[in-house]
Amino acid sequence: MYSEKVMDHFMNPRNVGEIENASGVGTVGNAKCGDIMKVYLKIENDMVIDAKFKTFGCGAAVATSSMATELIKGKTIQEALKITNKAVMEALDGLPPIKVHCSCLAEEALHAALWDYAEKNGITIEGLEKPKADIHEDEEIPEED
Repeated sequence: MYSEKVMDHFMNPRNVGEIENASGVGTVGNAKCGDIMKVYLKIENDMVIDAKFKTFGCGAAVATSSMATELIKGKTIQEALKITNKAVMEALDGLPPIKVHCSCLAEEALHAALWDYAEKNGITIEGLEKPKADIHEDEEIPEED
C-alpha cells in the first residue's frame, strides 16, 4: 500500500521539531477532522536554510511533512514556491489515492510559512496566495502520549 520511501519517512522522519525565532511559520489542517501540520522555516538572503515540522496525523501526514521539509531546504523562495503536492508525492514514490490530501496539506503548510515570512518582512512573494484559514495559529498540535 505504501512505498518504501513513505514508510522510511514515517518511521524515521527528518526535521522534526521547531525553529526558535523562525522566519516563517505555517499551520494548516483542521483539528476537528484530523491532520494538523506546522512548518517552521529559517530564511536568510532569500534562501531557505532550515525547515522543521510538527505534525499530528496519520503516517502519510508525517511522511509528507518530512519529505516537504527535505525538499525545501537549500531552495530560494521562488524555488520553494514551486514545491507542489505532486512533487512531494513523486519524491515519496507515490501515495494511495485516499492519502493524496496529506501531500496537499504539506504544500499548503510550506506556502503558509512563506506567507508568514512575507508578512513579517513586509514583502510580496510573486505567485504566493494567502493561505486558507482552516486552522488558527493559536491552536496547539496535540502531544502524543
